[in-house]
Amino acid sequence: MRYMLLIYANEAAMAAAPTDATYQISAAYGAYTEALKKSGAWLGGDRLRPTQAATLVRMADGKTNVLDGPYADTKEQLAGFYMIEAEDADAAIAWAARCPAASTGTVEVRPIFEQTAM
Repeated sequence: MRYMLLIYANEAAMAAAPTDATYQISAAYGAYTEALKKSGAWLGGDRLRPTQAATLVRMADGKTNVLDGPYADTKEQLAGFYMIEAEDADAAIAWAARCPAASTGTVEVRPIFEQTAM
């Protein structure tokens, strides 16, 4: 089954991190990504640009409304994701627990709704 590991982090803290801490975090994510790939669980993933670069699109009364970010004043923002293949939710949770973000932010584990062919 496929799962999304949604990584939430504090953008302000990430931006203010010293260079050596940023290097250590990048190295930890590199090792984590390699472990996912080596195991065959990795399907994809990437870091997201900060919320200031985001755009929301909504349709209301037949009109397109475009809103530029940032939006909500929250402690953590969606910072990146991994799409993985895991045997079950427990295996996906075990991968999420190994993610570097689990020790500094939050990793949401969400199963992907598998579409059946029509």
